[in-house]
Amino acid sequence: MTLPAQMPHLTRIGDPLLPQPPERSTDPAPEKRKRGRPRNTTPNTTGGTVQALDRGLVILEALARRRAATLSDLATDVDMPPSTVHRILATLQNHGFADFDTSHQVWAIGIGAFRVGSTFLARSNLIEASQKIMRALMEQTGETSNLGIADDGHIVFISQVETHNPIRAFFRSGTRSQMHASGIGKAILANMPNRDVAHIVSTYGQPEFTPYTLTTPKTLFADLAEISGRGWAFDDQERYIGMRCIAAAIYNAQGETVAGLSVSGPSARFTDSVVALTGPLVQAAAMEVTLMIGGKPPPHPKM
Repeated sequence: MTLPAQMPHLTRIGDPLLPQPPERSTDPAPEKRKRGRPRNTTPNTTGGTVQALDRGLVILEALARRRAATLSDLATDVDMPPSTVHRILATLQNHGFADFDTSHQVWAIGIGAFRVGSTFLARSNLIEASQKIMRALMEQTGETSNLGIADDGHIVFISQVETHNPIRAFFRSGTRSQMHASGIGKAILANMPNRDVAHIVSTYGQPEFTPYTLTTPKTLFADLAEISGRGWAFDDQERYIGMRCIAAAIYNAQGETVAGLSVSGPSARFTDSVVALTGPLVQAAAMEVTLMIGGKPPPHPKM
């Protein structure tokens, strides 16, 4: 047993209850659009997107395909006026996303785009580096091992190695959970500055999921202090009754918390004595992943 983590209405043209399509205009056809004017394919702000940002991303993608391009060639590719393309390129250049080679008068992708794109690679490397360690941790503890990252004040589970036990914890990849009621969430919060933790708490609150959930800043900060002292977090049925979780933080090369590693399972198997033995194992596994991705623990305690 695994524990948790209409058809659209069709209408027809001609239905008297629906607005009818406009009649064909008998006016002369409008003058043909001049070359270089943007096609009316870019969504505007009424469609939920920002037009300037949308155009900027279109230009960035076109530049990536060409590797290097003159302003006129790029404007032709995206079918926008050169003046518009130049303004957007200048903005991208200010943020390091585009570079201009004055000697050859061509534009190219900037280092800023690489830095942002490498974040995805780092996440992919994190998952790859953690798989063997997570499997070993699952075999060692007999419980499901999870990998999660912080995202917009929540934890997102991105990988899992399930235990062989029929009763087990299960979190589908992409599942989100609030940080104050998550082992990984609290492991990450314990490494954040207090002001950042306070901001997350004030923004997202501390809703009660079970009688054991930490629902006040005072109880949460007290728990985070204990986590900082021992090096691993403990979720004692704070999200789901009957489920316990132990977690530890994973760090990058700057000593910043980038993820958390955990094992979780039924409280019937996760007794207090088992928790005491498992905590250091999870902490050691998280440190192993940290070293695998070229990371290191923070040199000083948080402020």
